[in-house]
Amino acid sequence: MPHYLPHWTTPDRSAARFDIAGDGIRLRIDRDQPDWRPEDAPLRVSNLQTGTYSGALGTSRGTHRHRDDGLVVRTEVPTRLLWAPSAGRVDITVSASRDLDCMLAAWLVGTEHEDESEAGEVCIFEIDAAAIGEESTARSGVKAHGGPGLTTDMTEVRMPFDATRPHTWTAIWGEGETVIGCEGVVVRRVRQAPDYPLVLLVDLFEIGRPRGTYPKTATIHSVRGWDAR
Repeated sequence: MPHYLPHWTTPDRSAARFDIAGDGIRLRIDRDQPDWRPEDAPLRVSNLQTGTYSGALGTSRGTHRHRDDGLVVRTEVPTRLLWAPSAGRVDITVSASRDLDCMLAAWLVGTEHEDESEAGEVCIFEIDAAAIGEESTARSGVKAHGGPGLTTDMTEVRMPFDATRPHTWTAIWGEGETVIGCEGVVVRRVRQAPDYPLVLLVDLFEIGRPRGTYPKTATIHSVRGWDAR
């Protein structure tokens, strides 16, 4: 679904900018792209995700209540869970962006459609453009987001290569453990895991006022997921 958490904002602001290319899907941030929410400006994002859920207009029910500053439903969306396993594996091959102020990320987040406490997240990677070079770093781990039974456990991991080249991340979660790998090497092993439905989000952010050259881009080359339940 080519919208970033569309229930917390309006369709013109949540809509992804992207191209279908021979080597995958190229996410874009364009010069004329609006901020995701006026309250979060300057912050722009192009995102693809595998499900949506929201409560009624004006309520605070919805997938990924990741802020505590008064998120409310502005666009009521249907519950659509195209891929939302409670345990499983996903492989994602991407080329990150070195464009100014950008971040490429992939998250598995609780749908919250059955219980608002099911809010945890497996953060597969967050790659800041400023952290990319001959060697690169990313943030990876688990975020609780207030969900019971989880503790936020995030750290930086090193990638011994330029993350703008195609490379593959893997997340395997279930039975109380989350394993995250990059290019076949385990970079995180966390002794906890969400045990409820999660949707996948892959997104390119521009964080800060518009500047530099546009479009700013990153590429999703492939995604493959397995449901273990």
